[in-house]
Amino acid sequence: MSTDRRPLAVLVSSTFAFTICFAIWMMFAVLGIPIKTSLGLNETEFGLLVATPVLSGALVRVPLGIWTDRYGGRIVFFTLMLACALPIWMISHATAYWHFLVLGLFVGLAGGSFSVGTPYVARWFGKERRGLAMGVFGAGNSGSALTKFVAPAIIAALGWQALPKVYAVVMVATALLFWFGTYSDPSHKSASGASFAAQMRVLKDPRVWRYCQYYSVVFGGYVALALWMTKYYVGEYGFGLKEAALLAACFSLPGGVLRALGGWISDRFGAYKVTWYVMWVCWVCFFILSYPQTTMSVKTVSSTMDLHIGLGPVTFTLLLFVVGVAMAIGKASVFRFIADDFSDNIGAVSGVVGLAGGLGGFILPIMFGAIVDLTGIRSSSFMLLYGTVCVSLVWMHFSFKPQTRAAVAAPAHSSTKPLRKAA
Repeated sequence: MSTDRRPLAVLVSSTFAFTICFAIWMMFAVLGIPIKTSLGLNETEFGLLVATPVLSGALVRVPLGIWTDRYGGRIVFFTLMLACALPIWMISHATAYWHFLVLGLFVGLAGGSFSVGTPYVARWFGKERRGLAMGVFGAGNSGSALTKFVAPAIIAALGWQALPKVYAVVMVATALLFWFGTYSDPSHKSASGASFAAQMRVLKDPRVWRYCQYYSVVFGGYVALALWMTKYYVGEYGFGLKEAALLAACFSLPGGVLRALGGWISDRFGAYKVTWYVMWVCWVCFFILSYPQTTMSVKTVSSTMDLHIGLGPVTFTLLLFVVGVAMAIGKASVFRFIADDFSDNIGAVSGVVGLAGGLGGFILPIMFGAIVDLTGIRSSSFMLLYGTVCVSLVWMHFSFKPQTRAAVAAPAHSSTKPLRKAA
C-alpha cells in the first residue's frame, strides 16, 4: 500500500476499534437495568454501577497517552483491547454487587482507548486536516448508541448473561482487525525520553486546567447522560427497555457521529468561537430540561383551574438531540485547542484532559442517583449539568477576555508607531 493511503487506513481502522471499545465501555447503560432489578439496587447504587467503568477508563488515560507518545499507538491500542476481553467475559458469571463493581473497573480500561487513538491518528495528518481527522476518530463515541441498538435485542433473546460473552468475542475480533489494518511510523514516537514527572509538568499550564473543565462538561456530561438516559426514559415516561434505549440513542448517536463535523467546524472557525457557542446552546437546553413535571391549581374568579407544566417525551427527546449535537461539536473543538497549543505533547495533554472528562463521566451518574434519592426529582440531573455549564461560560469569559483586548489593542498600537516615527 502506498504511503499516502496509510493515514486513511489508520483513521478508518482506529475509528472502528474505538467505536467498539466505546460500545463496551457503555454496556452498563443497558446491562445495568436488569442487574438493578435482580439485585434490588437503589438509584445511588445504580449510579455507581454504571459509572465504575468510567472511573478506570479515566484514570488510565494519562499513562496510556504517555505510552502512546513513547511506544506508538498501534501496539498500545492492540494490547489494551486484548487485555479487556477476559474481564468482559467474566461479567456473565458475576452474581454479587461487588463482583460487577470489580469487573467493571477492568472493563473500563476500554475507555482509555481514546487517549491512545487521538495522538496516534493526529500524527498521521498535517495541521490543516488534523482537526477533521481527530473529529472523525472521536465519532467512535457513537459506540454508545450502538450499545443501545444491539444490547436490548441480545438481552431479550438470550438473557443479560449473553451480552458480556458476545462483547468479549467482538473485542478480540476487533483487536485482530485493527492490527492487520494499521501501520507504525517510528518518527511518530516521542524522542525526548522524558520521565512521567517531566511530562506531567503540563499541569502547571493554566490552559490545561481550562480545557479539562470544558471537556468535563462536553464529554463527561455526554458519558453521564449516555449512561443515565435509558433508565430515565423507563422511570419518567414508563417506556420498556427497548423503546427507552432507542430514544436514548437519539442523544448518543449524534453526540458521537457528529464529532467529525465538530472537527471540520473547529478547523474553519477556530476552537474558541465554536466552544463558546456550544456552551451557550447547552446552557439554554439544560435550563429547559431542568424543569420538573409540575401540577398547579390556580384560583380563578369563579373556580379553580388545574395546570400541568412539564416536558413530554417528544419535546424532551428533541432537546436531548440538540444537546447531543452541541456536545459532539464541543468535544472536537476542545481537542482542537490541544492540537493547536500542545502539538509536541499531544499524548500527555490529551491524557490529562481525557482524564478530567472521564472523571466527570464517573462522578456525574453517582451524583444523579444521589440527588434523585434525596429530592425525588428526576430532572435534578439536568439542574446539576446546568450549573456546570454556567461555570464553563464564566471561566471562558474571564480567561479569553484579556486575550481579546490584547488582540484589539495590538493593531491600534502598531498603527500609531509609524506616526511617532514620522513626527
